[in-house]
Amino acid sequence: MSIELKRLDFIGSSRDDLKEFPDEVKQEIGHALHEVQMGIKPTEAKPLKGFGGAGVLEIIENFVGDTYRAVYTVKFAKVIYVLHCFQKKSKRGIKTPQHEIELIKQRLKLAEELYKFDHT
Repeated sequence: MSIELKRLDFIGSSRDDLKEFPDEVKQEIGHALHEVQMGIKPTEAKPLKGFGGAGVLEIIENFVGDTYRAVYTVKFAKVIYVLHCFQKKSKRGIKTPQHEIELIKQRLKLAEELYKFDHT
């Protein structure tokens, strides 16, 4: 029995940004994204606040005192879109900075347009 993996697409600079992460973080996030492709919600994934439910999630990895995040969407039947990968710099609280949220919103709109174009 083989599992059909959903396609994984990166929006904007998210693939290049992920490549800049430490190797251990890349490995953990890569494994989590592979689980997402198989239809499994990784234990490290949590819904991103402000996006109305569980359609946009973030994988959070802590490494040597730094926090790394990969934000993706499962809103589409055939494709997982990685919207943004970034190192959280703020030391104040766990809230995602507003400029990061705005970038994620822009890339989510782009993902919606790409998906509509590819699948209609």
